[in-house]
Amino acid sequence: MMTLSKRGIALIKNFEGLRLYAYKDIAGVWTIGYGSTKYADGRAVKKGDKLTNESEAEALLKSTLTIYINAVNKGITVHLSQNQFDALVSFIYNVGTGAVKSSTLFKKLNAGNYTAAAEQFLVWNKITDPLTGKKVVSKTLTQRREQERVLFLTQ
Repeated sequence: MMTLSKRGIALIKNFEGLRLYAYKDIAGVWTIGYGSTKYADGRAVKKGDKLTNESEAEALLKSTLTIYINAVNKGITVHLSQNQFDALVSFIYNVGTGAVKSSTLFKKLNAGNYTAAAEQFLVWNKITDPLTGKKVVSKTLTQRREQERVLFLTQ
């Protein structure tokens, strides 16, 4: 059972940023702290919620990460380096556990094709435009996926 390293946590914090007051993320979901959409007890973040300080946000992040760490540990059947694990947890933390279970990234990785799996990070750079409902490329997601891919490929 692998755990997320300090480098992996730093990557997630860097892209999520810290916000002590609830806000709607790029996809319109209420979010708080370092990108958490739910509290440790399962309640959804809602408008008007606030955290008192960075320590509270860190504790929430650690409890939130458990779901995503477990998803990688259970969903990937091949050996992972620490960097690969960290990149995958960051990726799943951002896109969610549902979509990746049957994703080409997971399929290629579990088939042992690490290079092809790494290229799949770059596919996940779109958001749904709230006005049109169409998928559009996000500059921020493109940057995040590129960094996750580089980390995944770093020995």
